[in-house]
Amino acid sequence: MRIGVIGTGRIGTLHARTLSRHRDVGSLILTDADPARAQGLAHRLGETAAPGVDEIFTWGVDAVVITTATPAHAELIGRAARSGLPVFCEKPIALDLPATLAALAEVETAGTILQMGFQRRFDAGYAGAREAVRAGRLGRLHTVRAMTCDQSPPPAEWLALSGGLFRDTLIHDFDVLRWVTGREVADVYATGSDGGPAMFREAGDVGTGAALLTLDDGTLATATATRLNGAGYDVRMELAGERDTVVVGLDDRTPLASTEPTGPPPADKPWEGFLERFGPAYEAELNAFVDVVLGERPNPCDGHEALQALRVAEACEVSRRERRPVALAEIPDRVRAS
Repeated sequence: MRIGVIGTGRIGTLHARTLSRHRDVGSLILTDADPARAQGLAHRLGETAAPGVDEIFTWGVDAVVITTATPAHAELIGRAARSGLPVFCEKPIALDLPATLAALAEVETAGTILQMGFQRRFDAGYAGAREAVRAGRLGRLHTVRAMTCDQSPPPAEWLALSGGLFRDTLIHDFDVLRWVTGREVADVYATGSDGGPAMFREAGDVGTGAALLTLDDGTLATATATRLNGAGYDVRMELAGERDTVVVGLDDRTPLASTEPTGPPPADKPWEGFLERFGPAYEAELNAFVDVVLGERPNPCDGHEALQALRVAEACEVSRRERRPVALAEIPDRVRAS
């Protein structure tokens, strides 16, 4: 199998390394907006670099992995679909619903594969929580708490392209909330704070956000995020039911310090970022993509799943902006309605 990788930044480099050593992947073609970066990675991996995106589609590949900046995702998904190629794409499809729906329509028309990169579905902790819920171990689920805390913010220039905290960061929590609980979000109430560096205000974004979500069975969930958590990278989910409570992301590297006299000691080596924390999950999702392309397993996260997570993020942005509860029914889902 020959796979084209479009984008060789941090996540593109990680995915290229995973694919380069996969037994069912014979070769890679790498390209990037910075040709020298693609050339350097290709040299280190013993793969081929292409001068641009056009060559990915003309040199002949069996599948495409898209890890560019988000604004390019939808167009590249559509181009791959028109070429009849399976696609793995990092989240999200696009930063708005019209572009997302248009890209999904192209995939549906072509009948091709689109697997989205929500790596938490491949994390052992989240998978264990999902199994606990589905097996009834927790009893009736009444409360879920999800959080994503980055140790340091992205560059100021990235904020303007990111789509904001709810679409860029909390979208992972929204996706995995649906996946773990098996429920849909019925309505949200969200708010945010632009305190901290001026770059958040300049980008029209918030540095910290919080959302109260009501699921369709009445379960209450909170999802919070911040881009400035000095203690370290902290991603957790707590699920509380009438029988038991479980937590994802609590280990000897969780950046927490207890004030209790008999509490656990602070982590010696707190998590610093998402690539380190979710390394095994990123590898597992790319291995799954190869299996999907080979027809050996069903698609574990298709474009419709990404659409639903984006709808929750969109509802949160409307709620934050208008300072009111927002029902998910207000957010269009024209792919399912068509």
